[in-house]
Amino acid sequence: MNTGLTTDAMYRDSLLNELRQAELAAVHGERQLSDQEAQVVRLKKQNRDPSQAEAELETMRENQRRYEQDRQRLLSLLQP
Repeated sequence: MNTGLTTDAMYRDSLLNELRQAELAAVHGERQLSDQEAQVVRLKKQNRDPSQAEAELETMRENQRRYEQDRQRLLSLLQP
């Protein structure tokens, strides 16, 4: 019985599952960024203070960078 192949396959499946989740988080994050950017524009057009919305936008951009880094890390682990 060769458990090495089974372990490798399980590890790869686990990485693929994590990658799928990271990609979903990245897509969701992009939508949220777009919505928040639109909110900042709306506030500015209404001559309202956008500082809180801009701060939230920056936090969201940082989170998005982390999602992308995680995605890249997982892709590199899956390379042969």
